[in-house]
Amino acid sequence: MAVLSSPLVLIQSVPPVTRAYAAATVVSSALYGWLCWKGLRTEAAQYMTLVPGSALFSPWTLFTSSLVETTIFEFIATLIFVPPSLKYLERLWGGLETFKFIFVSIVASNVIVFGFSWIEFIVTRNADLFLYGMQYHGQMALQIAILVAFTQLIPEHQVQILGVIKARVKSLPMAYLTLSTVLCIVGFQCPWIIIQFGWFVGWVYLRFYKKNPGESVGGGDTYGDRSETFSLISWFPPFMHLPLTLLGNFVYSWANRLHLIPTSGSDVELGGYAPVPGNARAEAERRRAMALKALDQRVANNSSPVGSNSANTPSSQSRSPPTVGPTRVDITSPSPPTNGSLDRSKSGSDSDEATKTKS
Repeated sequence: MAVLSSPLVLIQSVPPVTRAYAAATVVSSALYGWLCWKGLRTEAAQYMTLVPGSALFSPWTLFTSSLVETTIFEFIATLIFVPPSLKYLERLWGGLETFKFIFVSIVASNVIVFGFSWIEFIVTRNADLFLYGMQYHGQMALQIAILVAFTQLIPEHQVQILGVIKARVKSLPMAYLTLSTVLCIVGFQCPWIIIQFGWFVGWVYLRFYKKNPGESVGGGDTYGDRSETFSLISWFPPFMHLPLTLLGNFVYSWANRLHLIPTSGSDVELGGYAPVPGNARAEAERRRAMALKALDQRVANNSSPVGSNSANTPSSQSRSPPTVGPTRVDITSPSPPTNGSLDRSKSGSDSDEATKTKS
């Protein structure tokens, strides 16, 4: 019984959204494999994966295509990486925010790749290749979106890949993106190009739209992460910062004018600060760079007024504490004694000595 109960305990320990999504992936992938084994590959691809030419008549594939892994290698890689990662995020964010993150990352990426395929068809007039020859499937968009979330939460955490390669979490999204770019240039657009869109969608959602309940100073909700360490230019080398800054500011200003981006009172640009909810270790690793910079500035600002005050005013420690009680302090200097007073004091002292001698 103990052997049988341990898998059940393990499954029950997984949060509900992660458990449901992992189960849906297993069932959908198994169903797709069974249909292909029965000789229904075309029907299975049309109704379970994203085919740009037929997606208008089967819009549910914008989401369900992510639940289908067509090869055993993709299936194993997904089960190894995605459920443990979603389990971690769900414990930090909660079930609702995790589900919204999954849904937005998958659906928005598939919508972009759907439109991109139609643009390619309009330019080349090759429907057999771009509309019906590509079947987008799998969770590559969600995988890179999860890596973006980890870069936001634990950027300095070090991981080992296959026990040999060591890398920091913040370098993994760009490595995955580089692999996608190379494979797309070689000619493997489907499904690798969806990684490009998944990275951008994941960053935009976490930057501007993810809801952080009760994280403002007054206890209200905030949206996104507007810190410098999670800006768009932080993903690229320095020589690209200027053009990306100009382009980003232009797009951001128009998005604000059209009210496409939610705002909150604790926005970093407005002087506030909204930390990402999570445990202390994740928050400390994520904010290490900004904390050190802020500490240096604070020390520099506090050192200058202290030096000026110490030069202009006496030290407060040299002052004696005030006395308790009705004491009187004479601050006038005594006048020098005259000759008459000296004689009188001398005669008085002589008489006192004579009296003492008689006694």
